[in-house]
Amino acid sequence: MKVLDRVGRATIDLLEYAGGITTLAGESGSFMMRMRIRFIETINQCYFLGVQSISIVILTSLFTGMVISLESAVQAVQFGIGSLVGGAVAFASVRELGPMLTAVVVAGRVGSAIAAEIGSMVVTEQIEALTSMGLEPTRFLVVPRLLAMLVMLPLLTIFADVVSIAGGMWIAQTYAHISSDSFIASARQAIGFEDIVKGLVKSLVFAVIIALVGAYQGLSTRGGAAGVGKATTGAVVISIIMIFVSNFALSFVLFGGH
Repeated sequence: MKVLDRVGRATIDLLEYAGGITTLAGESGSFMMRMRIRFIETINQCYFLGVQSISIVILTSLFTGMVISLESAVQAVQFGIGSLVGGAVAFASVRELGPMLTAVVVAGRVGSAIAAEIGSMVVTEQIEALTSMGLEPTRFLVVPRLLAMLVMLPLLTIFADVVSIAGGMWIAQTYAHISSDSFIASARQAIGFEDIVKGLVKSLVFAVIIALVGAYQGLSTRGGAAGVGKATTGAVVISIIMIFVSNFALSFVLFGGH
């Protein structure tokens, strides 16, 4: 019976969490559709959540592209298929690793920041103060962060794709003596504009996950400073898990038939 009790409680908690996220998403979408947006705060969040994440995204994508190229270039040349290395790097970066790794890195930095900031406001009763003044916490806190993520994460993904391919090209040219012209020609043959668009669609979904999970964890904070720590950790873990799960689902829907 204890096992059934635990399973039941876990199921109820999961459904409650899913319901809370869905409700928060609906409220945020309603405010955005009615253009009840704090534009100055949104711009500030774009800088904090997006611009300040560029360096870590570039480093991550650069070494990812270099590793893919390093693992494949030498062996490809030995088997006489060196002309395919550029396509392999571009294919992996644009379709999968660019959007997903960018989202994971940003979730670690941004998701935790959103949860910690909003959680601290809950603990210090600033949320109650906003409500008492007639201000909606969702519009005041969640919508600017959600919009900022929807704008900045696709841009960060584009940066990641370009840097990853450039890093792979440098490694291929240095260690396998594959010319840059051959590398770029292979990349152009392997991916098209449609692949880039589908990768950006993934990044939009990941942006929603990061912003909403971080905000919901922050708004659900209880128990003082310890609660803020738990909310922050939970935001990162849940965001990353949901990114991996949704990445598989999106890959199946967008690319499964190709």
